[in-house]
Amino acid sequence: MPRHAKQVLRALPGLRVLASYRREWLVKDLVAGIVLTTLLVPQGMAYAELAGLPAITGLYTSVLCLLAYAVFGPSRILVLGPDSSLGPMIAATVLPLVAAGGDSARAVALASMLSLMVGAITVLAGVARLGFVADLISKPTMIGYMNGLALTILVGQLPKLFGFKVEAEGLLAEFGDFVGGLADGRAVPAAVAVGGSGIVLILVLQRWLPKVPAVLVMVVLAIAATTLFDLDDHGVSLVGELPRGLPPPTVPDVRLDDLAPLFAGALGIALVSLADTISNATAFAGRQGQEVRGNEEMTAIGAANVAAGLFQGFPVSTSGSRTAVAERAGAKTQLTGVVGAALIVLMLVLLPGLFRNLPQPALAAVVVTASLSLADLAGTRRLWHQSRAEFLLSLSALLGVALLGVLPGIAIAVGLSILNVFRRAWWPYNTVLGRVPGLEGYHDVRSHPEAEHLPGLVIHRFDGPLFFANAKAFREEVTRLARSEPPPRWVLIAAEPVTDVDTTAADELEKLDRVLNERGVHLVFAELKDPVRRKIERYELTRTIDPGHFYPTLEAAVAAFRELTGAGWTAGDRPPGGSEGR
Repeated sequence: MPRHAKQVLRALPGLRVLASYRREWLVKDLVAGIVLTTLLVPQGMAYAELAGLPAITGLYTSVLCLLAYAVFGPSRILVLGPDSSLGPMIAATVLPLVAAGGDSARAVALASMLSLMVGAITVLAGVARLGFVADLISKPTMIGYMNGLALTILVGQLPKLFGFKVEAEGLLAEFGDFVGGLADGRAVPAAVAVGGSGIVLILVLQRWLPKVPAVLVMVVLAIAATTLFDLDDHGVSLVGELPRGLPPPTVPDVRLDDLAPLFAGALGIALVSLADTISNATAFAGRQGQEVRGNEEMTAIGAANVAAGLFQGFPVSTSGSRTAVAERAGAKTQLTGVVGAALIVLMLVLLPGLFRNLPQPALAAVVVTASLSLADLAGTRRLWHQSRAEFLLSLSALLGVALLGVLPGIAIAVGLSILNVFRRAWWPYNTVLGRVPGLEGYHDVRSHPEAEHLPGLVIHRFDGPLFFANAKAFREEVTRLARSEPPPRWVLIAAEPVTDVDTTAADELEKLDRVLNERGVHLVFAELKDPVRRKIERYELTRTIDPGHFYPTLEAAVAAFRELTGAGWTAGDRPPGGSEGR
C-alpha cells in the first residue's frame, strides 16, 4: 500500500474498517441501524429541549455526529449523540446569554458555537495526547456529580411533565415555583396522565422486557392518545411540525463578548464528554475484544462536535444506552450509525410531520427516565460503607451541582478530586514495622500486635512522597518516635514507598538528622529508590546523614544493626505505631 494511503487510513479509522468490511456484516448493520433510529429520534428531540433548544436541533445533531464519527471514530459500535448529562450543562452555558425574550435562533447559534469550541478542545487534546485529562474526575466525585445532575434534571422537568412552565432558575427556586404552581392549580391533568404513564411504561418495559424499544413504544402510544383524545384541546402542548430537510452548513454568528463564557462552558463539557467517552469505549471495547485508542477517540469526538456545530447542532457525547441497543441489535461497524443518520434525514425530507402530535410531556418522560439512569444510589451506598471520606466527597459534588449549578458543580467535582489526591499525599499512612514469626519480611504492628522488635531499633514506614506539604509532619513523627522510652539508637526508615523528595523535604531531613544526632539517635534509610537517592546526593544531604546509613534492603539494615548492637528479637514493649493520615 502506498505511504500516503497508509497515512490517510491512520487519520480516518472509519476507512480502515471499510477497507476490511465483510459482506456478511451488511445485513446486521442495516438491521441495527433501523433499531437504533427508533431510539435516536425521540431521545434526540428530548435532549435538545433539555438543553433549552428546539427539538429539531436534536435531530440535526444526531445526523451530523453519527456521520462524522463513522469516518473518524476508532470504535466500531460506539454511538454518539445528544446526551442527558450534557443537556443541563449546555443550558447553563447558553440560556444566560440569550435575551430575556428567549430568542431561539440566538440560542441555537450559541449552542452551535459551543459545539465548535468543544470540538476544537477535544481535537487538540487528542493531537496532544492528553487522554489522561479524563481522569481528573475521580469515581466518587463523578458519582456525586451524576446524582446531582439527575436531581437537577428531574426537578427541571417536573413543570413540563405537569403541563406548565416556571421562570425561576436554580434547583431550590425551580422546585419552589413548581410547588407553588401545583398549589395554584396550574397543573394540566391530561399532561400529568401522559407524562406519568409514559414514565411508568418506559420503566416497566426496561425492567421486564428489555429487548422491547421502550421509548419508541411510549412515543407511538402517546401520539395515538393525542389523535384519539384530542389532547391539544385539553391543554397538552405538542411538538408540532418539524422543519423539512437539513439546514445548510453555517458558521454560528455570535457576539464577541459571548466567547469567554462559552469557552468556560466548553471546557467543562469537553471534560465530561471525554470522561464519558473513554469509559464507554473501554467497556464496549473489552466486550468486543478490541483495544481502546483514547487519543483517536478524543479526535473523533472533536470531529463529531465540529460537524454538529456547523449544522445548527450542539455538543455531543457517547451514549452507553444507545451503544448497548446497537450491540444487542447485532451492530458490527460504524455503518450502523450511518444507517441511523440516513433514516433520520429521510424522515426529515419525506415525513417532517411524523411527530407533530407527540405530546411535550412524553418528551419530558423520556428525559426523566434518562435522569433516573444517571443516578447511582447503589454506588453511593457502597461509598458510605467503604469510605466515609469519599462518601463526603461524593456528597459535596452532589450539593455543588444541586445548589450552585451544573457548571460550578463540574468545577467543584474536579477540584475535589484533585484535593483528595493532595490530601492523600499530605497525610499518608505511616506506621512502625516489626517481625512476625512465621511470616517473611516486616509487617505493620497495627495489623500484627504480636510483632517482635529489636531493642534500640524503630522501623518506620512512610507511605508517600516527601514534599513541602508533609515534610514537617514526617519530621515531627520521627522525632516523636525517637523520644520514646527507652530511646532507640536507630530510626530506620523503610523508604520503598517514598517516591520523591523535594527541596523543602530535604531541608527538613537535614534538621531532623541534626536533632536526632544530638540525642544520640541515627537516621537510617533502607530500600530508597535510585532516583530518590540521587536527589538526596544532589541536595548534599550526605554531609549530615552518614552515607553508610543507606541500605539496599531492610534485611541488610537490620543485620547491620544486630551486628553493631548484638540485639535479639523480643515481643516486649514497642514504640507507638505511627498514624493513619487524615
